[in-house]
Amino acid sequence: MARLFITTREIDFVSDITKEIIKDVIGQKIYYYNISLIKSKVHDLYAEAPDKIFEMPVVIDCRVKWMSPEVRTNNFGTEEYYKIEAYVQGRDMIQRGINLNIGDFFSYGDTFFEVTSLFNMRNLFGQVEHNDGWKVAGTQSRQSNFVSKVFGPTSEQHTDADAIQSDFSQQRGFEFNDEGGTGDFRDLVKKGVLDEPLSGPAKVKSDPNRDDASFYDET
Repeated sequence: MARLFITTREIDFVSDITKEIIKDVIGQKIYYYNISLIKSKVHDLYAEAPDKIFEMPVVIDCRVKWMSPEVRTNNFGTEEYYKIEAYVQGRDMIQRGINLNIGDFFSYGDTFFEVTSLFNMRNLFGQVEHNDGWKVAGTQSRQSNFVSKVFGPTSEQHTDADAIQSDFSQQRGFEFNDEGGTGDFRDLVKKGVLDEPLSGPAKVKSDPNRDDASFYDET
């Protein structure tokens, strides 16, 4: 679409809306492990690091799609290997300084995945410099390839304290919510086009007096 009609304000609006859907509505997340280029020793000839060292994980809000498992047969029978696609917001990665790379790892639930491919989902209104987001494709990793602490939520069959996520806090562009620093802001608010929301991030929380959860402090 012509740049005459699509300005930075429209680009900011689309970015803010996609952030709102992913961060304030969907509530899915992955724990992402970047390979440390400083700590990993790279071979002088092959430019590869046989023993990779990873940075501490960062939480990335995203939209997750499970793929059909791949069934492999070996001497001990059959094994299922899962594949997953995580859709992350493009500008959020830039603003938080997160670099996505093939060979990194991430966890979703109690399963670890290796990033096997990265796809630019689409340009906004045909403007090549504005990326709507990334599709991060991961393949389940063998336990011998990557070992780390498992962060919840995982599964209701587990008894860990964080196995089931009973609380969910929105971000809404605020620097902090109930879970701590968000690293989130909305461009139209930052640039003064829109006012900051009158109320802070809403929260879905467990209610000890009820069998379900309360939302927006409803009674």
